[in-house]
Amino acid sequence: MVDADVRLGLSGSDLAIRDKTFHSALTMTPGTLEAVAHRFLDSIAESGLQGTVTDFQDCNGIPSFTVGAAHVESWLKVAKDHCGYDLLSDCFGVDRLAFKAAHRFEVVYSLYSIEKADRVIVRAALQFGEVCPTASAIYPASVWPEREIYDMFGVEFSGHPDLRRILMPDDWVGHPLRKDFPLGGEEVEFSHNVREQEAK
Repeated sequence: MVDADVRLGLSGSDLAIRDKTFHSALTMTPGTLEAVAHRFLDSIAESGLQGTVTDFQDCNGIPSFTVGAAHVESWLKVAKDHCGYDLLSDCFGVDRLAFKAAHRFEVVYSLYSIEKADRVIVRAALQFGEVCPTASAIYPASVWPEREIYDMFGVEFSGHPDLRRILMPDDWVGHPLRKDFPLGGEEVEFSHNVREQEAK
């Protein structure tokens, strides 16, 4: 079976995910959501941050907390230092314009505890033009994702060690993943039309 999978081009990680034992270790069991959420909130309360959460959601069994941008750095410190969420598994931006939410942008930090094998999500809610503190001093892995969020959404991160565009050219105007970014009208550069422009 393994030989056939290898011949089909499946990598070791693909084979591991197909193993049900390995897959079940990645999913949270029923009842874990409440336990993880209460344990996390207890540490938040001990740090004096209990009044800073603005929303709670169940994201497929993973507790998700939304906080104001001013408090996200404190939440991440508690998550790492007191709750054992030592791995930043993902960091990305969301434009909430089409959802008519109370805030325009979110910076989403997906955290994982290697010891406890559970996850928690912390969302920083930002109004248009609001600056988010960087998480790079707490989770160094956030340096590049925050640059991508800055480039694609225009969210600035205070204290970031190297905040500049990472995907788009330096002279690019606008932020392509904003919901109000204009679509179309951009001529794609091919060798034939570049030569025509140079000839003019």
